[in-house]
Amino acid sequence: MIRVGVVNVTGYAGVEAARLLLTHPQARMVACTGRSEAGKPLAAVFPHLFQYDLTITEQIETDVDAVIGCLPHAASAAALAPFVERGIPVVDVSADFRLHNPAEYAAWYGGDHPAPQLLDGAVYGLPELHREAIAASRLVANPGCFPTSALLALAPAWQAGLIEPGIIVDSKSGISGAGRGLALGYHFAEADEDVVAYGLKGHRHLPEITQELSLLAESPAPRVTFVPHLSPMVRGIESTCYADLRLDRLGADPASELLGLYRDFYHDAPFTRVVGAAPHTKHTAGTNFCLVHPTVDRRTGRLVVSACLDNLVKGASGQAVENLNLMLGLPQGAGLDGAALYP
Repeated sequence: MIRVGVVNVTGYAGVEAARLLLTHPQARMVACTGRSEAGKPLAAVFPHLFQYDLTITEQIETDVDAVIGCLPHAASAAALAPFVERGIPVVDVSADFRLHNPAEYAAWYGGDHPAPQLLDGAVYGLPELHREAIAASRLVANPGCFPTSALLALAPAWQAGLIEPGIIVDSKSGISGAGRGLALGYHFAEADEDVVAYGLKGHRHLPEITQELSLLAESPAPRVTFVPHLSPMVRGIESTCYADLRLDRLGADPASELLGLYRDFYHDAPFTRVVGAAPHTKHTAGTNFCLVHPTVDRRTGRLVVSACLDNLVKGASGQAVENLNLMLGLPQGAGLDGAALYP
């Protein structure tokens, strides 16, 4: 059994990693940290995890074979660097290793990169695009939840050169995406029955989207407008992406041709499903799946793609477990084959 340590189990991503590892057939969480709750039994802090007999510690104090890091950016790189330097496989759920350029990191995250010496060895952990590199890596940067949905929605059409560079990504996220920290805007009375756009001047997930799209095609450079919205649900992301089609590169039935292209692109991707109708966030709740539906607005000649996922699973800890499986030579879907919660 592979021994996994979870750094910062007390955040939503950390506790979700613990939940998923509880039923993993070949890996177990044997250590977990959390500065605010150190010294307490995990089951006392999270009663739904009563099957664990573990105490939360300030640092990982036992031998582990792999680590999932769930600290905020900057703090995460500093905590994980010693494990990386010892050759222990690490998946970082924070943003610290997602951007290849340290100057880009500084521009978006407001400070110098805390471990620039590790950037060259980090792999962006979207298995649908980088599965082989992930399997060969010892440091994987788990993608952001919004970029996961946007990239899976856009990658097939962008790589095939079927859309113009002006792209709009309109995303809605559940409140758990903001984490467990207390803030007025996330209180029930404030957030219920309300939807609001944020990050209108630029969101930190935008450079991830442009970075990864740029790697799929040499030119032209993508020009992405990304606007997220806070939506009154606990879990889920729905991203609707728009781009002008290059109709001269498509046949008489562009919608069917695009559907076939997407299905071919994700033929070997176990957790991205191309569906024939617009998906719902509930269709993915609690699962590691992303559901993608491409279609065409014939009046305007635009591609319209809807993608849904659970922001805490495929958008965070489920994808972290998926990446860890690849890094450790395990079946990609180990521990991740549950059906969606319904209703």
